[in-house]
Amino acid sequence: MASLHLQFFILTLFSALISADQTAKTYIIRVDSFSKPSVFPTHFHWYTAEFTEPATILHVYDTVFHGFSAVLTPYQAASVLKHPSILAAFEDRRRYLHTTRSPQFLGLRNQRGLWSESDYGSDVIIGVFDTGIWPERRSFSDLNLGPVPKRWRGTCQTGVKFTRKNCNRKIVGARFFSKGHEAAAPGMGGIIGGINATVEFKSPRDADGHGTHTASTAAGRYAFRASMEGYASGIAKGVAPKARLAVYKVCWKDAGCFDSDILAAFDAAVNDGVDVISISIGGGDGISSPYYLDPIAIGSYGAVSRGIFVSSSAGNEGPNGMSVTNLAPWLTTVGAGTIDRNFPADVILSNGKTFSGVSLYAGEPLNGTMYPMVYPGKSGVLSASLCMENSLDPNKVRGKIVICDRGSSPRVAKGLVVKKAGGVGMILANGVSNGEGLVGDAHLIPACAVGSDAGDQIKAFLASDPTASATIRFRGTVIGIKPAPVVASFSGRGPNGLNPEILKPDLIAPGVNILAAWTEAVGPTGLESDTRKTEFNILSGTSMACPHVSGAAALLKSAHPDWSPAAIRSAMMTTANLVDNSFNPMIDESSKKPATPYDFGAGHLNLDLAMDPGLVYDLTNNDYVSFLCAIEYGPKTIQVITRAPVNCPMRKPLPENLNYPSIAALFPSGSTRVSSKTFFRMVTNVGVANAVYALKVKPPKGVKVSVRPDKLVFSETVRRLGYYVTITVDKNLVLDDSGAVYGCLAWVDGKHVVRSPIVVTQINPL
Repeated sequence: MASLHLQFFILTLFSALISADQTAKTYIIRVDSFSKPSVFPTHFHWYTAEFTEPATILHVYDTVFHGFSAVLTPYQAASVLKHPSILAAFEDRRRYLHTTRSPQFLGLRNQRGLWSESDYGSDVIIGVFDTGIWPERRSFSDLNLGPVPKRWRGTCQTGVKFTRKNCNRKIVGARFFSKGHEAAAPGMGGIIGGINATVEFKSPRDADGHGTHTASTAAGRYAFRASMEGYASGIAKGVAPKARLAVYKVCWKDAGCFDSDILAAFDAAVNDGVDVISISIGGGDGISSPYYLDPIAIGSYGAVSRGIFVSSSAGNEGPNGMSVTNLAPWLTTVGAGTIDRNFPADVILSNGKTFSGVSLYAGEPLNGTMYPMVYPGKSGVLSASLCMENSLDPNKVRGKIVICDRGSSPRVAKGLVVKKAGGVGMILANGVSNGEGLVGDAHLIPACAVGSDAGDQIKAFLASDPTASATIRFRGTVIGIKPAPVVASFSGRGPNGLNPEILKPDLIAPGVNILAAWTEAVGPTGLESDTRKTEFNILSGTSMACPHVSGAAALLKSAHPDWSPAAIRSAMMTTANLVDNSFNPMIDESSKKPATPYDFGAGHLNLDLAMDPGLVYDLTNNDYVSFLCAIEYGPKTIQVITRAPVNCPMRKPLPENLNYPSIAALFPSGSTRVSSKTFFRMVTNVGVANAVYALKVKPPKGVKVSVRPDKLVFSETVRRLGYYVTITVDKNLVLDDSGAVYGCLAWVDGKHVVRSPIVVTQINPL
């Protein structure tokens, strides 16, 4: 059914394109590799003989995906699509980056537990798909590291300002992928002639900073006396300090990351021999493509099906519901939480009131001097309220502290606009959509970010007293903040917009104010006019949370080489924390209410417990195929993802029976009778052989949960056991304001608590 839909959809898409537009674009073409005629020695020979000219081909894919990407007119693409060996074709799309104390905050301690038992991840290779790396940073030193693992087959690709000497026993490989980026038409943000050499390096060297930051978060070495201009000073280190790094530069400064290049990087990384892939990239529009049109889903399936763990970011479109991205059930999707460290700053008003906010400003302080305030937004002009370029009148701003509303332009850029217009400082006020969620920035002028409540009160005071004045006090670094973790307001939320039967995100990890290594190419704000140089920078985003989980996976893989990617994810999910450091349920930064599994998935990563989870929910390639059959993808559509032809069973499986460590029960809304659903799950004992687990259930409010059996008895010979969960709701079910009710079930043996969240919701049947 879905494969007919797919072909109909693609043909309609092409006929619409052909009538409208004949400009050449990059297409990714999925080929049934089994139909290659034997007269052609290679796939490349076949593609260039039968489908297109050699000059138009950008990448040939042969590992995670069979096919090629090429620059074609819609007319050429449509004629290629008519060939019986072609399974699918889709246009290249641009993706975006999802832009110390965090290892201790995850429960890692020196000389004991996971760090020592996994030797800090020394034999594991993490592939980072990002903007490249600044290899000279101390975080990437190979001092005292053993030889590169023998199974490594990758390469050190040289280019502008990047030689073979930039790879070492720490950075074991580096490559860059630019063909899709260079082929993009100027209208798509491509630059005529490709890479903009004034701001970029055509090599694995990082001109942006994001890649250096994520790589060192996952696997940075110990760097003493680390700080960002005095903030967050201490020892910087990654989650797996001895793991090796393989760098795949797929994203380019100010130009995003193209699907065709991302797929080529997946192909290379799997062939090179990485163990973990970290990808802090996703759709920039908050809309998730179906898996067969999503190269991150396709590429990661190819990796996971070969035993490689893939960690991805949940996106930064929160706190809106259904904003989570990277939804494929074989991916581990990571949201962001805060850590117990903050960078407070205060706005002190002339009426004596003080409002607390955050800032990473490190220049000359205001030293208590009061300055008059101005709010350009009271004119009603939106660009002025947002302090956009050229929107401020220097005569009204000079010598004053300017209140700017958050949104539309980078937060640090607003301060630059204020500075150019002669302002002395900035109060950056959140709107309703960001609520109370604050992010520290390395501002170029004295500036403090405040939540929407404080912003409203400061504006109201100024409106009531036009002579009002203020100053900003910077309080440096404060640790031991409570409560923490708190779910970051920007973190992408459930429910899963493609298949709500699979709860996403899977879990959260530290993603707010994370200190990690930085590029030498730009200042800490990334703005052109920021000429400061810093070895480390502090950033926030699910981009920062994802590499924490990649590093964690490296440690778990090092300690348990035989665990599958699903077993590693299960260990992290079933042991995750639901409480903060004040022993209360985790809260949501944007609402200040208790957070739910739609916000944090199974909870906050707790590595100390993940090392020894007791039981895991394992999954094989066949399980994922039956999930794809269950969501009504036809055999051809599934082959786009899995490479191999499949036959779906006569009896359609249920998507909710995928052996996932969480349970999402969907009931039709408006039902007038009692409804119930039964789910099947299977656990594998990875702890001591003769274990007995008893059941503990906390049913969601107004829901009945029964489990059989209610006891699991393992032995030397019995390592895997299944159980059934029946969830029953009646017509009077009342959902909370997130549209669901929540509970959990746990298997307990006296030492381990193996917990799975339960989400019950009602949806309108399609």
